[in-house]
Amino acid sequence: MTEPAPRSQMVALIVAAALFMELLDGQIIAVALPTMAKSFGTEPVVLTIGITSYLMTLAVVIPASGWLADRFGVRTVFASAIAGFTLASLLCGISENIYQFTGARVFQGASAALMSPVGRLAVIAAVSKKDLIRVIALITWPALLAPVIGPPLGGFLASTWSWRWIFFVNLPIGLVGIALALIFVPNFRSEHRRTFDMLGFALSAVALACLIAAVEFAGHGGASLEIILVLAVCGSLAGFGAIRHIGGSSGRLVDLTTFKVKSFSATTLTGGLLFCLTGGAMPYLLPLFFQIGFGLDAFSAGLMVFAYAFGNIAMKVVTTPTLRRFGFRRVLIFNGLLTAASIYACVGVSPSMPVVALGVLFLAGCFRSMQFTSLNTLTFADVPDSQRSSATTLSAMFQQLAVGLGVAVAAMALNLTAR
Repeated sequence: MTEPAPRSQMVALIVAAALFMELLDGQIIAVALPTMAKSFGTEPVVLTIGITSYLMTLAVVIPASGWLADRFGVRTVFASAIAGFTLASLLCGISENIYQFTGARVFQGASAALMSPVGRLAVIAAVSKKDLIRVIALITWPALLAPVIGPPLGGFLASTWSWRWIFFVNLPIGLVGIALALIFVPNFRSEHRRTFDMLGFALSAVALACLIAAVEFAGHGGASLEIILVLAVCGSLAGFGAIRHIGGSSGRLVDLTTFKVKSFSATTLTGGLLFCLTGGAMPYLLPLFFQIGFGLDAFSAGLMVFAYAFGNIAMKVVTTPTLRRFGFRRVLIFNGLLTAASIYACVGVSPSMPVVALGVLFLAGCFRSMQFTSLNTLTFADVPDSQRSSATTLSAMFQQLAVGLGVAVAAMALNLTAR
């Protein structure tokens, strides 16, 4: 079942706004950690538990998102997730110590784990295939812009007003989002009622939590090499057990046969996974590149990276007609090469050529935007209606792992080159 084009576009805009709120929150908190730590009377490295606990909870809850949407309806779960995220933002903002803050971040991570995949499910369930490219383009801009806008915005709010406003800005967005979701998002749900696969959920949750923790500790420290290896091994074993159990279970948590859809498999397991590894690291590397390599302060570095964001926005105008004119295969291959070339070109820029740096960043943003939108559209283009909830859950799980691994590898490379 699909909705008329105007309503499907409204659903896409609502989901895009919710995803932007979620992703922006995750980006701006890192900049404010020193200020927050001083407020709590602790060290910034200790307060990173707020980031780690969020990521761990996100990883644990994501596998249940598809089942919850099928059981209670897309609108019910999506609106509840926005409400939970908004309330958690308020609790983060009024926290008086590290324990209250960590608890609020756990609550926020659980809500975000439902908001992202169920939001995407709401969009692909409400739109016809002919409109898929257009609406996917709308819901991909948060992932393109939030990592770029987040650092300078976080620095501005923390230095001008208070770190608490980092979380308070979510309140009006969340309240409006809840109202619009209840009005415009259809309450799609599966006609086939499944019992909740507790063992499958436990195994997949342990696998994702251990693997995310391993890559997080590997990239940013906080644990010895032995602990990281133990987490990686435990996560791999739990993941193998989850695949064996879910693949042979009649009441599966997710439908692994979704990977038989070639376009979904290619954009989730192979090409799409590699792109998330590299593309996910760029917003993390660029601000550091300009601070360490160019000697800029955090705010100025953030402003330089706006050229990257502008490229993301500019490419949106031509993404849909380009895909319709040349097709996904040609665009993904040719634009993928251009994306790699633009990343490599960043190696050649220096403080003496700021104009060249801005041009390279603009082109890198353009090519990343085209690749990101193309992959996200193709991911769900051929997935049958009965497998949509599994597709959104699996896609979210692998994207979360890929981006985390990409940032971890980038952080390790920075640590090695800084020695």
